[in-house]
Order: sequence, then structure tokens, then C-alpha cells
Amino acid sequence: MAGVPVAVLNWRMLMEPNPMISADAGFYREILDQMSDGVYFVDRGRRILTWSEGAHRLTGYTSEELVGRHCHDDILCHVDYSGKRLCHDGCPLAACIHDGKAREARIFLRHKQGRRVPVLVKVQPLRATDGSIIGAIEIFSDDTAQTEALRRIEVMRKMALLDHLTQLPNRRFLELSLQGAMNEFQAMGIQFGLLVFDLDQFKKINDQFGHFVGDRVLREVAQSLAASLRPTDVVGRWGGDEFIAIIHNARLDLLGELSRRCTAMVSETSVAVQGNTMVRPSISVGVALIRSGENPEDLFDRADQMMYQRKQEHEGRVAQDRWSFRRHLKRSKPNWFMDLLSAIRISRTPKSRSS
Repeated sequence: MAGVPVAVLNWRMLMEPNPMISADAGFYREILDQMSDGVYFVDRGRRILTWSEGAHRLTGYTSEELVGRHCHDDILCHVDYSGKRLCHDGCPLAACIHDGKAREARIFLRHKQGRRVPVLVKVQPLRATDGSIIGAIEIFSDDTAQTEALRRIEVMRKMALLDHLTQLPNRRFLELSLQGAMNEFQAMGIQFGLLVFDLDQFKKINDQFGHFVGDRVLREVAQSLAASLRPTDVVGRWGGDEFIAIIHNARLDLLGELSRRCTAMVSETSVAVQGNTMVRPSISVGVALIRSGENPEDLFDRADQMMYQRKQEHEGRVAQDRWSFRRHLKRSKPNWFMDLLSAIRISRTPKSRSS
């Protein structure tokens, strides 16, 4: 699609049912529907005129559901990386229709199932024969490095390192990844950080709507967290309603930025339940950057303290330091990992640090 003039698509054939051009219209629609990217046309009022199969695949919404609606009806609820809603302020389509300039942006849309999906959006104006702007076309593509993600999932399935419910790495994989990051830090000084997430009021969701809805919330939150982080980061389910993210090549300001992004994206996630009821989850987040002389337990302690401190003060926001994560390590912790922590502590002598 890149580099192809919009006029070549003869967009009027896609939007004006006419028996004289039905064959051509079908031809052009088939071209659009074969594209992996999502494509849709809007008029000057941003009323959706055409919605491709690629758009259906990426959003979950069919053309029957969206054609005739307005893109600013808060259906896809576009937000930027800071969590700001764009439909009424900052919409690339609206700006393109206003000044006739093409635009490109990385944003998040809300899938029909509730999760946030990062997409790369490209917008071009549509012009009449006299040059006046009569609408716009938006082309959007998945921006989550799907090929690498699918490869990771397949490897983890083979190694039994995948959480069955959320399809994220499980606790075993997180422990191995954490130890790998520790080894890199001790050998080469490459810093890493930890994000600890805990769903707010999750017990109330289970009590009010049942565990089936609770499981759906966990799945959608898991996908929103994974989409909010970088491809090099590792996020997985630690247990229950708790998630852990290991952030490689980290700085404290980066940890703060990612934690705020995750909080914003989860707060924009929703799960439809009975009737028109929507469950809108939120999370509390703790962050910690590895320090010289620390072991995994110390790092968990600080991140967990940050998260629980913020949860007590104001749920769903990022916390800042200290408390106790030992109860997490002790709770159903495999003996091999406690032995590993003990071995790390024993080996932390002046001789081993210099080797």
C-alpha cells in the first residue's frame, strides 16, 4: 500500500453501490480484503464508509458493525502512549481532513474483546477532482512484533514455560529469566529492573461476576501489559492476579515511564459482561532497579514494597520503594529456587565478586 496513490483504488467504487460498476467495486474490495493491514475510508464528518477484512482481523469488529458509524464514537477508543484519548483531541484523521497533510502515528486501539492493541497508523486525505478534501483513508498495522512473539510462545510451549490461562510466560520462566538477568549484571554490569503488578479489587470482580469473568479480565490485562512493554522485556504471570516484568538495559526513568504506560493501558482495557455492564480493571505497580550487592530476593522486596505502598495510598498508580516480598517467595516457592537464592548469598564473597 505504501507509495500507491489513493486515486488508483478508485475509492468511489468501494462506497457507492451502482450496478454499472459492481464488478469493478468487487475487484477493488477484494484487493483491500487481501491486505493484512486494516484499511477504512471516512467522509469529512469521519463517518466510516468502508471497513476492510484486515481491519476486522486486527480489531474484532466487522464491516456490518462499523460502516455508517463515526470513528469518534469511542468504538476503537484510540489512545497515545501516555494514555491520552485521541478521538476528540489529537485524532490523526481529523487533522488530516483539516489541513490535507498525510500523517503517521503509533497509537493503541481497543480490540472488541477489550484489550489494547498497539498499531502503526498512516493517514492520507481523499480529494475530489477539483482538489477539495472530501474525506480520508486510514491504513493501520499491528505494531507488536508478532513474529517474534509467536516464536517465543512456541518455544515456551515446548518447554512447559507458558501460563495456560494468559498465554504469557509462567513463574518458572520468570525465575529463569530473572536469574539470567542477574548473571548478566554480575558479569558485565548490565542493569535491569523489575515491575511488579497487582490487580486492584480483583476478588470483588470474582465475587460479583464469577471466576469465568475473572479469567477473562486476567487474559485481557495480560495482553495489554505485553503490548505496553518493549519486545526485549519479559512479562509473565507470577501467580493469581500478580504479574512480573523484567526490564533489560533499564534506567530508573525508563522503569517509571513503562510503569505509567502499563497503568494507563490497563485502565483503558475493558471486558463486557452481563448486558451493557463493563468491567474496567486497574493495577498497582511497584518498580525497582537492581543495585550492586543485591540478590533476587532483595530486588523483589523493594519492588513489592513500592507496589503495596501505592495500593494502600491510591490503587492503580505507581509506587516507590520498600516493604516485603518474602511472603511471595515463600508462598508455594519451589525448593530448588530457595536453594538457588541461598547459593547466591553464600557465593557473594569478595573473591567471587572479583572473579
